[in-house]
Amino acid sequence: MNLAGRRVMVTGGARGLGEAFARALLASGARVVLADVLHERGRALAASLGEGAHYVDMDLADAEAGCPRVGGAAARPGGPAGAGTHRALSESRGKLMQDIATDTWDRVMQVNVRGTWLATVAAIPHLAASGSGRVVNLASDTALWGAPRLMAYVASKGAVIAMTRSMARELGTHGITVNAIAPGLTAVEATEYVPAERHEQYLKGRAIARTQVPRDVTAAVCFLLDEASGFVTGQLLPVNGGFVMH
Repeated sequence: MNLAGRRVMVTGGARGLGEAFARALLASGARVVLADVLHERGRALAASLGEGAHYVDMDLADAEAGCPRVGGAAARPGGPAGAGTHRALSESRGKLMQDIATDTWDRVMQVNVRGTWLATVAAIPHLAASGSGRVVNLASDTALWGAPRLMAYVASKGAVIAMTRSMARELGTHGITVNAIAPGLTAVEATEYVPAERHEQYLKGRAIARTQVPRDVTAAVCFLLDEASGFVTGQLLPVNGGFVMH
């Protein structure tokens, strides 16, 4: 994909899939704004990526101070014509639904659902002004097959899928496309906690029987940010080697 001239904000961009997205976008010619709560790591990463990358401190859980920074970053010269919202919490991991604390549930929803909504709202004026704005939300295939012991996370990603469709209808009048990707279990730092048996379940269940790595997901994001996807909106693209066929 050729993303030369594209300017993209990546929330959760300091590590894992977010970092992989940032690197792939830069390699495709885009300029990237990384946003995260991992400030030292984010600043160091942006510095290492060169002049095409910039870092902003942002906490999607902070509706008053965090998400409005999307608008502030977008208002900078070269602000984004694309946004990838994908920082996610999975703090309910390993627990049965009756064992999840309500404050844990609320925090997962606050970041994964409310944060996605508010970050997108803050970016709308700038995406619309670009004439070809793109939003790519990060869902998860766990919401498609009903992963157990992950209830809050699964519910939040199901909400992201539903929001993506509603956002697409509302923002289409501004020429903005909104889509989501649903990766399977990907080998990154954030999934190191996942039990070996879950990794084995994915490996055995995929049509393409190998470990999923970040580069399997980045190309899909680059496509959805490219001019070639300008008539694709409101769609969910599972990227999981055929573990779930949607």
